[in-house]
Amino acid sequence: MMHSVLIVAIVSLVTILLRFLPFAVFNGKRKTPEIVLYLGKVLPYAIMGMLVVYCLKDMTFTAVRNFVPQIIASAVVVLSYVWKRNTLISIAGGTLVYVLLVNFVFL
Repeated sequence: MMHSVLIVAIVSLVTILLRFLPFAVFNGKRKTPEIVLYLGKVLPYAIMGMLVVYCLKDMTFTAVRNFVPQIIASAVVVLSYVWKRNTLISIAGGTLVYVLLVNFVFL
């Protein structure tokens, strides 16, 4: 039990330090380096691309129930993002549609 508590405490401390370290380093007194600004622009798109590949990598076309829910849910994510421009709504909506399709439609 104590081992688990120590692991959670250490992981929490490291996470907090990693979250606050950029604010301590770039506190407004120094100009943010160009590479950091560049990464801030391109990394969100790269991460979304990796998430798409990860989510669809195990999709097989052997049966309809193996690929249609993923395609429909992906379409919901894309269309809802184009419609609302809100990442949280599009991801939540796509996840909800996927779970509903897998559990109630494509059994």
